[in-house]
Amino acid sequence: MFIKSFLKKISNVSGPIRANNSFGNYKIVEPCTVTEIRKVPEYIPKPSYSESSIPTEGPKEPEIKDKNQIQCMRDSCYFAKKVLTQIKQYIKPGVTTDELDAIVHEMIISNGSYPSPLNYMGFPKSICTSINNVACHGIPDIRPLQSGDIFNIDVTVFLNGYHGDCSQTFEVGECDEEAKRLISITELCLQTAIDICKPNENFSSIGDIIEETASKNGYVVVPAFAGHGIGTYFHGPPDILHFANHNPGKMQPGMTFTIEPILSQGTKEIEILEDGWTAVTTDNSRTAQAEHTILITDTGCDVLTR
Repeated sequence: MFIKSFLKKISNVSGPIRANNSFGNYKIVEPCTVTEIRKVPEYIPKPSYSESSIPTEGPKEPEIKDKNQIQCMRDSCYFAKKVLTQIKQYIKPGVTTDELDAIVHEMIISNGSYPSPLNYMGFPKSICTSINNVACHGIPDIRPLQSGDIFNIDVTVFLNGYHGDCSQTFEVGECDEEAKRLISITELCLQTAIDICKPNENFSSIGDIIEETASKNGYVVVPAFAGHGIGTYFHGPPDILHFANHNPGKMQPGMTFTIEPILSQGTKEIEILEDGWTAVTTDNSRTAQAEHTILITDTGCDVLTR
């Protein structure tokens, strides 16, 4: 959930958004009604931005976590993945993303945790739900899911003072083969990136192998969104770019960060809708995203959200 500064914001959206269904059989997502922000009980420990919407500044350099910090990360990441796994049973045509948000919100707070996206820089919901042509940061709303949709659910929890972050793209009902392949190659890109993570590996190698894998399978990487360091802070260094780059920095044992590529069937260009969050492809092509939080170990890496 990292927006680069060059994104274009749409000042107004009016009229229907028409599909370019040369990319497959699906509906283009239009802006829809968002319900009121959900409450979190007073007794649940909260991140710095829960009231102000403004997060405190994280570390200046990638953090090397000690044994206790790593255990806290394991706990938060395990819970985030558990929530993401459990929500799958509720995904079906006719269910709204707002209903899914309510289910996840209750799962998280009932376990004494805080839904990290809630009020982060003003985000109004507890999860991100990005459907079809929405590349990232989709806001749960009252639009019912339709058979043929694909959509990403991004779950992050704040548990015992640490954030755990993961996401997955799901199929709704019967999806076309183009959708299935897009999801599969996105997951492959994530896995190939994880496979190279080890001490003294360049951070830039992640982007190199993701772009190579995406390109040879006929897709492009949406460059506007990056992975990020994570801990007591939601977002911090290092920035993990998912396209070929020459950014400096090397992985070291004790570092935790997310890898979360977004692949597009068409353009890599996106626009931000008037809600200030929802990022859509400019040609209405579908995207898929997959995300894990990983830990660099002495011998390789450990996927904390697997």
